[in-house]
Amino acid sequence: MDKTLYLSDLDGTLLRADQRTSEYTNRVVNRLVDAGVHFSYATARSIDTAVRVTKGIEVDIPVIVHNGAFIVDSVTRHVLHAEKFTPEEEGLIWGAFLSHGLYPLSYAVIDGRNRFSYLREKCGKEQWAFVLSRTSNAEDHRAREIFSVDEALDGDVYYFACIDDEEKLRPVYEFLQDKFRCIFSRDIYTDAPWLEVLPRNASKASAAKILKEKLGCDRIVCFGDEINDIPMFEIADEKYAVANAAPELKALATAVIGDNDEDAVAKWLAERFTKFCE
Repeated sequence: MDKTLYLSDLDGTLLRADQRTSEYTNRVVNRLVDAGVHFSYATARSIDTAVRVTKGIEVDIPVIVHNGAFIVDSVTRHVLHAEKFTPEEEGLIWGAFLSHGLYPLSYAVIDGRNRFSYLREKCGKEQWAFVLSRTSNAEDHRAREIFSVDEALDGDVYYFACIDDEEKLRPVYEFLQDKFRCIFSRDIYTDAPWLEVLPRNASKASAAKILKEKLGCDRIVCFGDEINDIPMFEIADEKYAVANAAPELKALATAVIGDNDEDAVAKWLAERFTKFCE
């Protein structure tokens, strides 16, 4: 049996532009996992939204979420591995944002549940739109409105995200980038500037190594489209950029495959494992 871990990014890679996996992709992944192929995905999304956008993938697979902060069983939602901040780190990060008039979303495990906290009156237009995209879904119970900054660091915090003007976010990024895992990029759907801050050891690459060991694999083949996939590409044995990928990622790729809207990852897998996909 192939002892390779096949690991795909979601948005812009495995997902189409409508933020869903196609019926074809679902069928290919389900068949391969049922046949014993080690397939997973690594995403910046939470497990809640990741499961929704990959609804047709019905097999039980461990997945990497929040850019590597968690490895989670996609069916039971049981956490297999987690990274989190110390209380001192939480205070340092929160203070860095506040000193520049920014109020990030803080993600934490509170009373055994994954929650994200927000101050409604402090959310800019794009950040508020993101909050609404989560609170409008009746199945998503993570949103937690707070009414003072003192509540923002409740629970075990593992992730901060802030959506605002680039010039306001940049000094925070420059201050924190050597201390934590920071991702400063633009959303592929809205083009809004995002700053994400994770524990130092949290990344798709570090989580991929842990998952590879848990599954007893000896190789990693990965697929991606954005700069937050660079660490994963750097540790993979083979790496494939979709045609719509960032130039920086294409430069690291073993090869460039088709577009995400053409089900490029699923087609690549189907060609690799023809006997399971006929």
